[in-house]
Amino acid sequence: MSTESETETGTADRGTTAPSSSINLESVRAVAKKDFQDSVRSWLFWGLSLFFFTLLVATTGVVSYFGEDIAAQGATTDVLVGFVSEITRLIIPLIALILGWKAIAGERESGSIKILLSLPHSRKDVLLGKLIGRSAVLSLSLTIGFVLAAAVVAVLLGGFDVGDYVGLLAVSILYGIAYTSIAVSLSSLTRSTTIAGAAMFGVFILFYVVWNALTSVASLLAERGIPFFETISYTTEMQGQEVELERLPDWVYFVVNLDPGEAYGRTLTLVTDTDMIELQAQLNEEMFGGDLPFFLQDWFALLILVFWIVVPIAVALYRFDRVDL
Repeated sequence: MSTESETETGTADRGTTAPSSSINLESVRAVAKKDFQDSVRSWLFWGLSLFFFTLLVATTGVVSYFGEDIAAQGATTDVLVGFVSEITRLIIPLIALILGWKAIAGERESGSIKILLSLPHSRKDVLLGKLIGRSAVLSLSLTIGFVLAAAVVAVLLGGFDVGDYVGLLAVSILYGIAYTSIAVSLSSLTRSTTIAGAAMFGVFILFYVVWNALTSVASLLAERGIPFFETISYTTEMQGQEVELERLPDWVYFVVNLDPGEAYGRTLTLVTDTDMIELQAQLNEEMFGGDLPFFLQDWFALLILVFWIVVPIAVALYRFDRVDL
């Protein structure tokens, strides 16, 4: 009887720790709210907001310097969105990776994660709450930077297309959440902030050095006649004459466009009418005979951004339940 009683007690005890495998939306909201409040009160949030705002204002300063010529051509919004999108493509990942760096690893290193889990929060609740909280902080930081920069542009240039600018902000936030998901997920899988920091640096190098070099490497291999890298010929019109050019195989462009930064640039064509961005889309169409393959279309780029949000956190949710804290 005693053995049976002990077995029942052990089962009951394990039942009390069962929340580690469940998700409670109210608990997720509580973790997210606290994480957001703590982050907003930190110097890191205000420092990143100021840094991002300064970069945007510097960009608008450049635009305003040439403002008369640009405005005369009716291209104020085009240039603004073009410049800002290039800056945000580089800066937003840095901000997101810094925000997500210590999200879980910092609490594991200090031991405070055990205190947090002693409350009625499962590991999944904590992980999702941290992602939502850090994503909200990033979104607020970007919104502050964009709104303040917009005010500067309106004063210096007299106006711009608000719809395109809001579209740029919306896609930028989605792009930031993708990197936040990657950062928080990696942070949950590391025991120390040092290792987590190295992982964040590795992610940045992967997407901004290794991935960006894929096209160049593939071109070199194609020149050497390596199998699977054979180029494909196509014709385009330049200065009124047809010119024959070469492009890499389809699969190379598919791999290259899995990069969140590439997906960010292509998704912008869904929400903006910027000539600079649409020109690149037109050049891509010419490369493929006027009919873009699915992996170069705008809707697929949006799916790639969603992929980088969902998949990393899904892997982390599975793995974090099984790590030894």
